[in-house]
Amino acid sequence: MPMDLRVNDRVEMKKPHPCGGRTWLLTRVGMDVKLRCESCGREVMLPRAKAEKGIKSITREGGA
Repeated sequence: MPMDLRVNDRVEMKKPHPCGGRTWLLTRVGMDVKLRCESCGREVMLPRAKAEKGIKSITREGGA
């Protein structure tokens, strides 16, 4: 069952980005997921399955 990911969710990853940040903003969701690092602004695209394995927690924009 796929994870419920939505655009503008903030996710915390298990491993930190090389810049040291762990929080990312989801800017695109589909078969691939586009993430923007909240620390340095770098954007990466990952296959959805790989992104879901690396996500530790999800924070919704609305607080839910």
